[in-house]
Amino acid sequence: MKIIKPILLSALVLTGQPLLADDLISGEVKNYIGYGVIVFMLLVVLVAMLVLLRAFKVLTKVLLGPAAYAELQAEEAAQKAGKAKPKVSTVEKLLSLKPLEEEQSLIMEHEYDGIQELNNPTPAWFMGLFYVTIVFAVCYIFIYHVFGIGQLQYAEYKTEMAVAAKEKEAFLAKSANKVDENTVKLEADAATIAAGQSIFKQSCVPCHGDHAQGVVGPNLTDEYWLHGGSIKDVFKTIKYGVTAKGMPTWEKQLSPKQIADVANYVESLRGSHPANPKEPQGEKETEEAAAKPEAKTKAAMIVGSK
Repeated sequence: MKIIKPILLSALVLTGQPLLADDLISGEVKNYIGYGVIVFMLLVVLVAMLVLLRAFKVLTKVLLGPAAYAELQAEEAAQKAGKAKPKVSTVEKLLSLKPLEEEQSLIMEHEYDGIQELNNPTPAWFMGLFYVTIVFAVCYIFIYHVFGIGQLQYAEYKTEMAVAAKEKEAFLAKSANKVDENTVKLEADAATIAAGQSIFKQSCVPCHGDHAQGVVGPNLTDEYWLHGGSIKDVFKTIKYGVTAKGMPTWEKQLSPKQIADVANYVESLRGSHPANPKEPQGEKETEEAAAKPEAKTKAAMIVGSK
């Protein structure tokens, strides 16, 4: 206690000093002094606790006597030694293995040809994984086979095929709309011809007739062409038109795929010989010549268009 009094008195002096010289010390310095005082007081408290602990030990030794105090310390040391456990390695912890010091208690009764077996428990991580697989199996059965929430393999296959079909359709539609007068090809499938016929009846009949026999515009079923009879020529004529001759431009009203369908429909009418056809216009062009762009001929100054 004699030591504590001077320490507390010094702390009070250091604490009160800044108050006396308040105008001579800056705020930052005051903060440092405050932190120092706090740390100093914590050290004082720690020292006081250590002194008290030492005093209690001395008091206990005086009250019990030297012999009884030594016996008490021996009992405490024995208890600590009994509680001490063998050191277990990380691998032993992961595999739930007992240390070598405890193997004698794990030896199983049976042995064969001098070989003994230890009764080590199954690792906890393995048992946890095993229980997880059981829970997963039960959930799978209820979700896929009892309640039918999830799709089985065949149903999932059909779903994926349906999605793939839609993606294919979108891809083909996108690819089809990239066609132009240089890449268009002659096609004779029923779907293309039917699509072209539908567009032809909606947009081309007033000028070319319901059977393309020619009204204001020329006959599209004979072998005579004003601007070429190949699939590329027909596509180009429909796309850009011939405004000077009354043929409108269709590239803004029809998509490239629709123009290609109409061009293929017009090509399919070659040689159909409708009733009351309009007189031939342009130059004669056979199917073989129409199929080869280098063999085509045009007569752009004749009235009408194709």
